[in-house]
Amino acid sequence: MEIGIDSFAAMFSGESVTAIDDVDAMAQLLERIEHADRCGLDVFGIGEHHRKGFLDSAPSMILAAAASRTGKIRLTSAVTVLSAADPVRVFQNFATLDLISQGRAEMVVGRGSFTDAFPLFGLNLQDYDKLFSEKLDLLLKIRDNEFITWSGKFRPALQNQPVYPRPLQEKIPIWLGVGGTPESFIRAGVLGLPLMVAVIGGETHRFRPLVDLYREAGKRSGFKPEELQVGLHSLGYVGNSTEEAIEEFFPGYSESFTKIGKERGWPPMTRARFESQMGPEGALLVGGPEEVAEKILRHSKALGGISRLTFQMDNAGLTHEKLMKSIEIIGQIVSPLINK
Repeated sequence: MEIGIDSFAAMFSGESVTAIDDVDAMAQLLERIEHADRCGLDVFGIGEHHRKGFLDSAPSMILAAAASRTGKIRLTSAVTVLSAADPVRVFQNFATLDLISQGRAEMVVGRGSFTDAFPLFGLNLQDYDKLFSEKLDLLLKIRDNEFITWSGKFRPALQNQPVYPRPLQEKIPIWLGVGGTPESFIRAGVLGLPLMVAVIGGETHRFRPLVDLYREAGKRSGFKPEELQVGLHSLGYVGNSTEEAIEEFFPGYSESFTKIGKERGWPPMTRARFESQMGPEGALLVGGPEEVAEKILRHSKALGGISRLTFQMDNAGLTHEKLMKSIEIIGQIVSPLINK
């Protein structure tokens, strides 16, 4: 199983954390990616947001900077908000990243959990799914063909138009990032794309019927089981011990999710709700290395086997030093425990 980190390049704004400016925050993020590479992690992903407090509006730029400082770790988006992007430019950006990184580029494409990009780029939110379907179709055609003839509703047609540069990899891996919509799981299976499931709450095993839909759709479309990879994106943090991890993670996590909850109509985050996510089947991967490794394996079994697990840690206002230490523990202890 590949183990990695996803980051939204969030600013540290928790009450218990000293705020830092954008330049320092970006420098520290690049240092964490470099550290993850040294610690043997397999992948590092950068999200995409267009709101205050996040520095990841141009993820391919961050990943390109990281590519020049790393040698083995795969570099991916997490996710590219494809509905609000031009597939030609998305492909060109990641093909360029693939050349810079010498074949380590990937992307996870999705519709995004925030809708900030739609008004920013003059898009109608009512076209949410139609935009994504059309643009995914074009992106896959560009990946598979140098010359493109294509037409759609939301973008000017292309007539035998070449798209450059071409990447080093024959096919840049394109994962489909999904939440809880059955149609999204089925779409990934029909297209034979690897699936990245974002589980940020609840009990992970409840996603098994949706993952089964993905695998069944892929099988009916003629794809082999080994082609239908499943990844899991989870909120988590690994400390030296479970008690230490909980006490360091909870304050910032509570503040962050209470703030998001005000936008989405969720109740405030309480210690009781947090602890309900800490149980054997809960989604949060917070604890000591042995406990977290065991929980990842349980999640994998519950979903019928996963090939990639990424931790999303920087939503809890943790200091750079604590994130660096957690990356080290994940790379040197958790990953070997899982893959021994």
